[in-house]
Amino acid sequence: MITFERVSKRYDEGHDALRDVSVTIGRDELVFLTGHSGAGKSTLLRLIMLMDRPTRGRVLVDGRDLASVKPRGVPRHRRGIGVVFQNHRLLDDRTVYDNVALPLVIAGCEHREVGRRVRAALDKVGLLDRERAMPVTLSGGEQQRVGIARAVVGKPQVLLADEPTGNLDPALSAEIMQLFEEFNQVGVTVLIASHDLVLISRLHHRIITLRNGRLVGGSSS
Repeated sequence: MITFERVSKRYDEGHDALRDVSVTIGRDELVFLTGHSGAGKSTLLRLIMLMDRPTRGRVLVDGRDLASVKPRGVPRHRRGIGVVFQNHRLLDDRTVYDNVALPLVIAGCEHREVGRRVRAALDKVGLLDRERAMPVTLSGGEQQRVGIARAVVGKPQVLLADEPTGNLDPALSAEIMQLFEEFNQVGVTVLIASHDLVLISRLHHRIITLRNGRLVGGSSS
């Protein structure tokens, strides 16, 4: 589903964020991405989202070389990828419903379909009864659940998460990871960047490790 073929990324100031990385993440697989701060985890995710382009090598998603995606095709590419951030990135002046609905509204979905999908996503993360709440009234764990609902409301094939439990206590972190496993079980390919080695080691999924931009473990699917 996601393939990196000898990918390197050098930024303008000369920093090598990724160095000759080759790895494949299979369709319907859940994989953890770990490594020290600055190891290249966020860069790897940015390349999948086409927020950056590789300096060398190829990135393929669902068999398509992302080098073939022109700027006007980037929004369409991103519609097939759900993204969960550590800091939620919710709009504080919008309700939970409106935050989750935003990707569908941008994509031009019909009003009735928006309502159906938003409520299904909120139900999946256990927040259907909070659809009219404002984000400021939610706990940190609930805000992260809203972020997950927004990421999956468009029914993406791929779900990326960048340190999704970084601001949560261990019990809430375990609940959030269980949600990712549930989405994976219904056919979503999931890649999670995380520092929480204690938690992810208990979940028994493949772990990809980066060190100074190089892959040092977990390349086999």
